[in-house]
Amino acid sequence: MKQIIVLAFIVIMAVPTFAQETAKMVPTLSLKDLNGKIVKLSDFNGKIVLLNFWAPWCAPCAAETPALVKWQQKYKSDGLQIIGITYPPTNATSVRNFVRKKKINYPILFGSKATKRLFDTSDNLPITVVIDRRGNIVDRIDGVIFADEFESKVKPLLK
Repeated sequence: MKQIIVLAFIVIMAVPTFAQETAKMVPTLSLKDLNGKIVKLSDFNGKIVLLNFWAPWCAPCAAETPALVKWQQKYKSDGLQIIGITYPPTNATSVRNFVRKKKINYPILFGSKATKRLFDTSDNLPITVVIDRRGNIVDRIDGVIFADEFESKVKPLLK
């Protein structure tokens, strides 16, 4: 009986360690925003971050933008921070026009193919990377992020 209790204790203590070891930490990242200011991903430590890779010419990206704007507004006080990263880098004027037209209320950073490869190797757009408050990548959403995915994959992290 004593051996079973000791074994159970070892298993229980090993689970959190295993989870921490298998979590993927966010790489160090510094990119320019629309104003040319350098923004570091580490500036958002302690927040739930959605890194949204998009392009102005991408129809699915345009389709999901109103939901991202809504969620940023609604959940900012709960620690949500959406960050848009262009892929591939595109004309700054077209990006600014898109941001203005869609009334984007979160930072937009100019990325590259190499930037996206740090998080995802596909050529798909949009891609949203979910990062927890400790800086761990906890999920990746391939394609448009729908309300049900936000509810199940992001909202629980906000609590």
